[in-house]
Amino acid sequence: MAGHEPIVWNDSFVTGVDEIDQQHRILVNSLNAANAKLTANTNLELLDQISRDLLSYALYHFETEEELMQEYGYADQDVSAAQHHLEQHRSFSSKVVAVREGLKVGTLISREDLLSFLNDWLVNHILNTDKKLGAFIVAKRAGK
Repeated sequence: MAGHEPIVWNDSFVTGVDEIDQQHRILVNSLNAANAKLTANTNLELLDQISRDLLSYALYHFETEEELMQEYGYADQDVSAAQHHLEQHRSFSSKVVAVREGLKVGTLISREDLLSFLNDWLVNHILNTDKKLGAFIVAKRAGK
């Protein structure tokens, strides 16, 4: 387990949008569970299960965010921020799909590479991209 401490949920992750924050907590908990399950000698079945479950929930979460972006007119307010947000979602999904395709042909990803990618991506996405979206939605909901 060297190299990856569990992500500890704290107020810096809060976007102010309950549905997004609840889903982020689930994603953080899922990553922490994957961190605990994965060992240096991780097998194909476990990697397949973890990548499948994370991709499935991430896609569900992305759909929620993108519906909120649409509902509140995020692209109308800041087209470049909205586009960047969508590109990050697509990039994440593509990377996880590539990992899954590799697993299908027997190419394992190391525990370290997988956890580094997932943890770094999630933390950076929440703290930067999602916080910006959250502030926009909170303002819209407050009538500003």
